[in-house]
Amino acid sequence: MAKKNIMQIIFIVVLVIVLCIIVRLFIDEKNTISTETNNNSMLSQSGGTFLNKPNGDMSQPGVGNNANVLHNGATEISSDTTNNLQTYSSTEGSQNAFLVTNGTSKISNAKITKSGNSNDENSDFYGTNAAVLVKNGTLNIDGGSVTTNGSHANGVFAYANGTINLTNTNIKTTSNNSGAIMVTGGGKLNATNVTAETDGNSSAPIRSDRGGGIMIVNGGKYTANGIGSPVIYSTANVTVNNATLISTKSEGAVVEGKNSITLNNVNLTDTNTTLNGNSETYKNIFIYQSMSGDADEGLASFSAKDSTITTNKGDTIFVTNTKATISLTNNKIINNDSTGAFLRIQSGKWGRSGSNGGDLTLNANNQIINGDIFVDNISTLNMKLTNGSNYTGKINGNNTAKNITLSLDSTSKIKLTGDTYVNTLEDADSSYSNINFNGYKLYVNGIAINK
Repeated sequence: MAKKNIMQIIFIVVLVIVLCIIVRLFIDEKNTISTETNNNSMLSQSGGTFLNKPNGDMSQPGVGNNANVLHNGATEISSDTTNNLQTYSSTEGSQNAFLVTNGTSKISNAKITKSGNSNDENSDFYGTNAAVLVKNGTLNIDGGSVTTNGSHANGVFAYANGTINLTNTNIKTTSNNSGAIMVTGGGKLNATNVTAETDGNSSAPIRSDRGGGIMIVNGGKYTANGIGSPVIYSTANVTVNNATLISTKSEGAVVEGKNSITLNNVNLTDTNTTLNGNSETYKNIFIYQSMSGDADEGLASFSAKDSTITTNKGDTIFVTNTKATISLTNNKIINNDSTGAFLRIQSGKWGRSGSNGGDLTLNANNQIINGDIFVDNISTLNMKLTNGSNYTGKINGNNTAKNITLSLDSTSKIKLTGDTYVNTLEDADSSYSNINFNGYKLYVNGIAINK
């Protein structure tokens, strides 16, 4: 009898173990299916038109592994060289006119021409169809000209371990997806007194793409004439000093993701006559995250000092689907569109609906700002006025914002042009003598501070 009971107990234990294994396998399978479903959903969003970037074809996902990318140069340099008054050219697709794979080279007063089309993204991510490509080593270009006439034919391209120093050179590109100077994959490019003009769509003169890098521009003039072609498209760290920047049909400057643009003593003029891709509003400075994978997610940054920023159509600044900081110091900010706002922070067609607003910290230092500020119900603004800054306009006049903090030091002032709603007011002047209510109400957390 005791033996029979023992056998029954053993049977029950084995049965429980088997059932546990079956349940565990079922849970693992369910989790696998759920994960695959989520991944497929993300792939569908990143590759579809819902999240297209304003630069058209640049929205497509990259190949990821550059180990299989072959570079081919009509002229290929792999050691230290110096050349003067040379002509370099390529008429083949996916071929560089001048390719540097190693060493330190210098070319002076060269004429470099590139034609031939490329339709794959290797040309945007790895420079396979650029006129000049440096993938490793250093190239110094002094004077001369670079001209391209072919799709995805960028002018001067620094990739990965490549460094380019460019001085007194003229660059002209005429076809789509063809920037003037470009970095990806961590490349470095310094441009001094360069004159660059692009005519194609999705062809920012100062351009970067997946993997970013560092670009420093000193002096010169950069003009973009194509749709979806801002003067600067940054998925990198871009600094521009003492230059003239003109965009005729697109945004003036775009920062995507965890990247930056810094302007010092720059004249930026934007007309933006044609909406492109998922854009629903006209704007000059555009800060966003496309979710295409070309830019890491994180804090975007835009800074301008001692510059003139002119907007001829739409808003001066637009922020969506990202966290960002904007620092403005002693700039002349002009908006010639009477219907354009100074700042708009709201959801757009990038990111997941309901969580794709903007979170912005705006620092104004000795800065005059005119124009309304719009913030939607999933977006936030922390606006700080310091060192004699002045703001004229209305903030959150529709009372829609998720959260707004407005800070003024004792030297800064605001003048209202409409009822304004904020959640928090931090004013160094407790008497509010630095606020000109101008007949309007300033509501703090729903309560008007002026009667």
